[in-house]
Amino acid sequence: MGRLDGKVALITGAARGQGAAAARRFAEEGARVLVADVADDDGAALAAEIGAVYQHLDVSREDDWDAAVRRAEDEFGGLTVLVNNAGILHFSELAETSLADYQRVVGVNQVGAFLGMRSVVGPMTRAGGGSVINVSSVEGLAGMPFLIAYTASKFAIRGMTKVAALELGGRGIRVNSVHPGMIDTRMVSDAAGGADVDTSWVGRKVALGRVGQPAEIAQLAVFLASDESSYCTGAEFVADGGATATHALNSHG
Repeated sequence: MGRLDGKVALITGAARGQGAAAARRFAEEGARVLVADVADDDGAALAAEIGAVYQHLDVSREDDWDAAVRRAEDEFGGLTVLVNNAGILHFSELAETSLADYQRVVGVNQVGAFLGMRSVVGPMTRAGGGSVINVSSVEGLAGMPFLIAYTASKFAIRGMTKVAALELGGRGIRVNSVHPGMIDTRMVSDAAGGADVDTSWVGRKVALGRVGQPAEIAQLAVFLASDESSYCTGAEFVADGGATATHALNSHG
């Protein structure tokens, strides 16, 4: 018996990184998975590899969400898990951040999560309940210089999670946020224009002395998608190697 037998999951940003790791683990645990992304080639290849279905989804577009939810219901007969994982990163000082760049980050990270949650209320209600997993960040718990737009969007996800949990609990829909620290994915290098970025120095600053791996976040997502977390809603689940255990006066590392 898999931990996610009988679950139908839509995972955004699932072509690479954390999303791909979650899609693999969900499939291994018995879930039927809709891999959703804008990276069509990578997403389709992953879906074929793990026995899932691929769907093109720009999370900032309402019509793309409508199509994705319809696809999940048509292919699998319902939808019981949503992982709002899609996100982008942009580095710039507050004074140098253009409105266009700010809105681009908010459009994917914040609006995408809002549209995703809104679009699954109907299907999950019809299914008798479900689990929404909103991927925020440690930047949804505290700030970091040069990440004004990203931090704003991740704080918003944290807050929206709590509102949705309060509204949807009576329908049997649980909504939680996940707050990863520095994870070994291409997000940072993509934000740096494709340049190789050494993130090991960040890992050396946290209690566990290393950056995290996508599979470690995927394991947390499996728990939240499963019935093992049946009494968890409106909560924040942190997987950051100890990054938020400290404060600025601590010289650890």
